[in-house]
Amino acid sequence: MKIGFIAMSGVRAHNEELTKLGLTLPGFVDRNRIIASMPSLSLLTLAGLTPEKFDVEYREIADLRTAGALPEDYDLVAISTFTAQLHEAYSVADFYRSKNIPVVMGGLTVLSLREEAKEHCASVVVGEGEPLWPEVLADFERGALKPLYVQAAPGSFNLRDAPMPRFDLLDPAKYNRITVQTSRGCPHKCEFCASSILLTPKYKLKPVDKVIAEIQAIKRIWPRPFIEFADDNSFVNYRHYKELLRRLTKEKLRWFTEADLNVAKDDELLGLMRDSGCQQILIGLESPRRPSLQKVELNSNWKARQQDHYKAAIAKIQSYGITVNGCFILGLDGDTPEIFDDVLTFVRDSGLYEVQITFLTAFPGTPLYDRLKREGRIIRDKAWELCTLFDINLTPKNMSVDQLQRGFLGLAETLYSAEETNARRRKFKRMLKGSPNFGRSRFNCQVKG
Repeated sequence: MKIGFIAMSGVRAHNEELTKLGLTLPGFVDRNRIIASMPSLSLLTLAGLTPEKFDVEYREIADLRTAGALPEDYDLVAISTFTAQLHEAYSVADFYRSKNIPVVMGGLTVLSLREEAKEHCASVVVGEGEPLWPEVLADFERGALKPLYVQAAPGSFNLRDAPMPRFDLLDPAKYNRITVQTSRGCPHKCEFCASSILLTPKYKLKPVDKVIAEIQAIKRIWPRPFIEFADDNSFVNYRHYKELLRRLTKEKLRWFTEADLNVAKDDELLGLMRDSGCQQILIGLESPRRPSLQKVELNSNWKARQQDHYKAAIAKIQSYGITVNGCFILGLDGDTPEIFDDVLTFVRDSGLYEVQITFLTAFPGTPLYDRLKREGRIIRDKAWELCTLFDINLTPKNMSVDQLQRGFLGLAETLYSAEETNARRRKFKRMLKGSPNFGRSRFNCQVKG
């Protein structure tokens, strides 16, 4: 029996003005393109859980579109999708259903929209896939797939039992980076976040030996890979990550991850990040203004309380030769039309090497979506195709939709111009020349630009 794992890859914004802008300012959508082009780690993990008696194939919808047809030689299809491509994923599922080929759908978006998804597939998986996939396969073999598989205890899967993803199913020539997960969850609860906190209520770690084994498996296919750690928030547990980073140093990697400002508090951790090949960390700063940060983090208003430390933390991290990609969300409830100038001023003053701006986006299943729906501020219900981060799907509180669109366009055009981008690069390189933290690197750290 043959199983097709189909990833809905290749997300693109619908916003025509931003798309045109991206053609002249390529840096504008670089991060979005990187995310869209990375392989689906969740599907590769399920493939790693699949017994050898099954023939498995990993395909991406972008490649299948180019080929002009969906393969029909599958006995079972598993689909993973971004929210923005959910309707297209439904079309793919409907095609296979018309061929009497059962389809299984799962993931964060489907978790939140299970009843909607059930109309398009044989089975919906709600929760972490690792403990549920073996049950799905057993029922499939018996010809008795259930319409719904729900994890009995949400977030209970122990990453000590994580399978080796099937990296061997990938074509090395297609990707500029490969993902490895070292943790799942996040200690913070941001109102807008649609990440793995929806899957697990607690933060959990994958054992160091397992992470290293995955990296070594990748290196057997790609001798010098660029690794992106698929974590919502790395380095929450300093002791664990220091052990991992010491091991990573021996692997001679280049890598990227996401973290919060706490990473700047530990010099030993930063030194180990530098020495193990960290090129960049992405940090969700969200806004340079405290009023805009109020109640963004729901547990303890953590992000608003950190605002005074933003510039010092960025300077500390970058002094180790690790670039910071500072991410800002435009359209937060505390934002006024002045926010666009405030972001530009902060970026210039802080010395950020990289910057990412996105629209506040209400994703299904998030506290933000639920609140804005109650307030009547969702522009068009179930318009999941707008959940790209570069399209507007809500009405801002303190400005019009047009003001948000115009302000965003103007900020993007300035931030991603060659002049501003080159100025950020030059400033970073000048800083490094006098930084003793960068000079202690154990091997050459490649600085972009």
